[in-house]
Amino acid sequence: MKRSILVLAIGVLLSFSAQGQDAISKFFSKYENDEEFTQVSVNSRMFELFTNLEMETKEDQEIMDAITKLKGIRILAKEDTKDGKKLYKEAFQLLPKNEYGELMSVRDGTTDLKFLIKESGGKISELLMISGGENGFFILSLFGDIDLKQIAKISKSMDIQGLEGLEKLDNKKE
Repeated sequence: MKRSILVLAIGVLLSFSAQGQDAISKFFSKYENDEEFTQVSVNSRMFELFTNLEMETKEDQEIMDAITKLKGIRILAKEDTKDGKKLYKEAFQLLPKNEYGELMSVRDGTTDLKFLIKESGGKISELLMISGGENGFFILSLFGDIDLKQIAKISKSMDIQGLEGLEKLDNKKE
């Protein structure tokens, strides 16, 4: 009887965690073949290829260690569009609110930007960055074993705009 309850509980927990990724996946699937969107998907195999590279400095090695813990990145963007705010709202309507915690919110003129994380047991498994405004829309889903400070260093070294503010955050939400 206890085993049946445990199996049922695990199944329920897995279905809840799958729903969050399913919501994001549905959003990506809806627009990934639309030629007006730029779509980027990097899977874990790409990150695994980095493990063979030799690092010259300690900082490079730290960045490499953080990269190898990632499972994937998905990006969907639409530039020069008037429906950026509508897409922004649509993305948030699909997200299960109880699974994601907001880290940071920025409003710059007519553009809204939010960073959200999915966290369990003190470990961050997904980072979402969603931006929408009068001129465009952008969503980034980064998943794996995530250290926010290392992700900020990676974005800085790769010149990825928008993630530099993560360096100031701590992995623990307060």
